[in-house]
Amino acid sequence: MDLLQSILNSQGGQTVDQLGQRVGLDRSQTVAAIESLLPALAGGMAKNAAQPGGLESLMSALTNGGHARYVEDPSALAHPDAVLDGNGILGHLLGSKDVSRQVAAQASAQTGIGPDVLKALLPMVASLAMGALSNRASQQPSFGSASAGSAGGGGLLDMIAPVLNQGGGADASGLIGMLGQVLGRR
Repeated sequence: MDLLQSILNSQGGQTVDQLGQRVGLDRSQTVAAIESLLPALAGGMAKNAAQPGGLESLMSALTNGGHARYVEDPSALAHPDAVLDGNGILGHLLGSKDVSRQVAAQASAQTGIGPDVLKALLPMVASLAMGALSNRASQQPSFGSASAGSAGGGGLLDMIAPVLNQGGGADASGLIGMLGQVLGRR
C-alpha cells in the first residue's frame, strides 16, 4: 500500500476525518489537501534519503520517533505535539519555512483551499506521513534496506514512489531514480 492510501485508510478513515475537523475541512477537501501536499513531503524524503547517511537517519526517525501514534490514534492530532513534531519533520524534509509556504501556496492553487488552512494542515500531514511509514517500518524489519526496495517488497520506495509519480514532473522521476539507487533498485 502506498503512503497516500496508508493515510487515507488509517483507522477506517477516522484519521482523515480528525485531520479535517482540526482545520475545518470536509472529507473530500481533506483528501484533496492530503493528495496535493504529499508529493512535496515524499520528494523531501527521497531527497534526504539519497544524501550520505540520509537513509539511515530517516530509518532511525521512523523507528525511534514515536510517529506511529498519529495514525494509530487519530485524536493525537488534536495535541500540540502533532504540530510541533510535524514542523520538525518539515524542517528536515523541506529545509525552510519559505519552502513550506511555497508548498502550501501550490497546493492551494491545485485545490482551491486557502493557503493559510494548508499551512496549518501541512505539519499534521507530515506527522501522519511519518506515522504511516513508521507503522510499515515496524512491521517489516527490512523496510529501509536495499532488498525492501524491490518491486512489491513493501519497502520505503514502494510507499513513496506512487506519491512522487502523482506529483509528476521531471523532478519526481529524478528523485525516484536517486532513491532507487540508494535502495539498490535501478
